[in-house]
Amino acid sequence: MAKPKSGAKKPTPAAKAGAKPAAKKDNAARLDLIRNASKKVATAATKVVKAVAEGAKGKVAAAKKAVAEKVEKVPAVAKKAAAKAAPPASPAPPAKAGKAAPAAKGAASAPAAAGKKGAGKAGGKAPSAVPSGPPVEKPRPRATKLPPVGEPLTKREMEQLLTAGEGRGVMGEGSLKGRLILSGELPHLVVVGRDKRELTFLLQGPDQEVLPAYVDHKVSVSGLIKKTTNHSGVVEVRKYSAKKPEVEEVAPPPADTEPKLRYLSPGEVSMAVAAGMGAGIKGFASIRGNLEMMGEDFVLVVSNGGTRQQVSFAIEGKAAVKSLRKHVGQTLQVTGVVDKTSGWGGRITAETVEPRPSEARSVSRDEMELVHIEGEVPTSVDVKLNHGLTVRLQEQPGATWAIEPTLAKRVGLREANFEPGPNGSPATREFFFTPRNPGSFEVEFFLAKAFTPGVVERSFKINVTVKP
Repeated sequence: MAKPKSGAKKPTPAAKAGAKPAAKKDNAARLDLIRNASKKVATAATKVVKAVAEGAKGKVAAAKKAVAEKVEKVPAVAKKAAAKAAPPASPAPPAKAGKAAPAAKGAASAPAAAGKKGAGKAGGKAPSAVPSGPPVEKPRPRATKLPPVGEPLTKREMEQLLTAGEGRGVMGEGSLKGRLILSGELPHLVVVGRDKRELTFLLQGPDQEVLPAYVDHKVSVSGLIKKTTNHSGVVEVRKYSAKKPEVEEVAPPPADTEPKLRYLSPGEVSMAVAAGMGAGIKGFASIRGNLEMMGEDFVLVVSNGGTRQQVSFAIEGKAAVKSLRKHVGQTLQVTGVVDKTSGWGGRITAETVEPRPSEARSVSRDEMELVHIEGEVPTSVDVKLNHGLTVRLQEQPGATWAIEPTLAKRVGLREANFEPGPNGSPATREFFFTPRNPGSFEVEFFLAKAFTPGVVERSFKINVTVKP
């Protein structure tokens, strides 16, 4: 074998394996192609996801199909590109291309999975992405046009209109006054009827939108009035006026002054002199009664004298002077301020005192057989029918002798006379009976307080037999 010349160069090992640099370039080209394809797929998937998120639910299915088709096309495009770039003689590049293909599949599947996840999230959030508006309220029927002017209401029709329980169907032009309220967001006028019962009228017309601003105002409306039921109706408002409700001023507390006295009516005077009635009556009046004394005080007995229902008033004031002593046992007319503190009497501040002639005795004692009892002596006596019985008892200051009212009628009590004692001696009270029914009776006498006959200090009884 001929030796080469000394000037020739020896072939290098790299020259012998001349396919390796070319293979590196081919692999770099294939990787760039795969990366570019993956970027295109990711960009397309991102656009699809955005379109799905912004679109309606119906576009989600179509977007998913487009993503799937593009993802299926990516491996085919990658394979074709790899086949064109790979030389047939080199065994290594196919192996690397085979490794790169799964990477491409992984890269393609990642955006596809991201697209699916994005599509799923977008599909889940699609209802919230399009917010639903507030519920649309149905417009309430409101009258905006006024009917033609009708016939004016007559006086009789107006009475029926304002009477609760009557007037259904009455219609005509008129005016109403009342208080404005809201019922179902519609203005209504509450009118006080003739019998103080309330009627409600719905207010319609062009001013129906303005009237709710005058809630709780005093409103006067005029227009066509229709009474649809016996307790309500409708008003087509042509004119209206509203007045602001008056603010109630807080009255200052009243000063500690005595109330003004007034004249008592005849009915109140009758209650003042009646037993068990009229407690608390106070006023200016004139009453009549018999003058008695209770110790050093003057007392006017006005009804039921001598019984436990006796009504008497203590006389006070400038007219209660010692000169009244000469009128004890007589009838007096006393004028002044009457104050009945209980059902059995009170006091009277006398302004004037006028003597009146004593009433004639209803029963004359002449030609009568009288049976007399003196003092608190329990005893038994016989009395003839229609004849007399007298019982004289000593009075005590602050107390008086009395019997039960029913017994007084049964035994026939005619008089209970107060008699002052001579020369400062104690006063006495004489009971005069005229029995009208035969039989035996137990008469009980009570020493009770003058203005509280229920409080008894002591009592005693006598047995009376009435013989025909």
